[in-house]
Amino acid sequence: MGVLVPFKEIELERATNNFSQRTRQKFHYWCIAEGTLQNHIDHHKEMPWFSWDSCLRIAIEAAGALSYLHSAASVPVIHRDVKSANILLDDCYTAKISDFGASRLVPFDQTKINTLVQGTLGYLDPEYFLTGDLTEKNDVYSFGVVLAELLTGKKPLRPIGDEGSLAKLMIKSIQENSLFKILDQRVMNEGSFEQLQEVGNLIVQCLHVKGEDRPTMREVVTELERIRKSAKSQCVHQNNQVTDVEPMKKEPDMYATLLNELHDNI
Repeated sequence: MGVLVPFKEIELERATNNFSQRTRQKFHYWCIAEGTLQNHIDHHKEMPWFSWDSCLRIAIEAAGALSYLHSAASVPVIHRDVKSANILLDDCYTAKISDFGASRLVPFDQTKINTLVQGTLGYLDPEYFLTGDLTEKNDVYSFGVVLAELLTGKKPLRPIGDEGSLAKLMIKSIQENSLFKILDQRVMNEGSFEQLQEVGNLIVQCLHVKGEDRPTMREVVTELERIRKSAKSQCVHQNNQVTDVEPMKKEPDMYATLLNELHDNI
């Protein structure tokens, strides 16, 4: 945990919402009554599922914490192991980022640092895996996988012969306009066609093969907040009308080929 020594206690509280001032030498996760986000996604027994609004809220809270680490803390921090198992839920189902053991501080005069690759397969950015260049966009990729888990209820690593990874499956489904074939039924029961498509599009942006073409975590938060606001507005003004969404255009074949090569190297 020494990597986070320059962090102030107030910054830890803002970034994680789970830092206890009762202990100054280590993290003290004082309220994880509802386990991890992974527990709920994996349909564990006695783990209730969330409403669509709660899914969006949890995603916004986790994204907001990462955005703070990247751009608002006194020293920028890259988490480097973003995954659903590292998002804790308290008794109010408030999301809390955890496990900073792999995190790295980023000097202000640098946008990337070269490191030994560390992370969890299925969430690991292929570009980082191949180059060792660590940037904040690595966390964006991993968060995109978490969003895909929330939307589909599927695990990050798929059985052999079944697309290989959730990231590849998600990208393929958007390219082929078949997103609704892979969505979790519980999500489909509440989210509108337009909202689910918009979240799917955001996920694909986060999973872009090139880090420089991914959104920042601040931009991810802004988009999720917009989608959530739209969802609430539709609940208030329910009219049961289906909104037509223009089909997604396929990415160029060159992009798809490069993406497959990167993922296949993991």
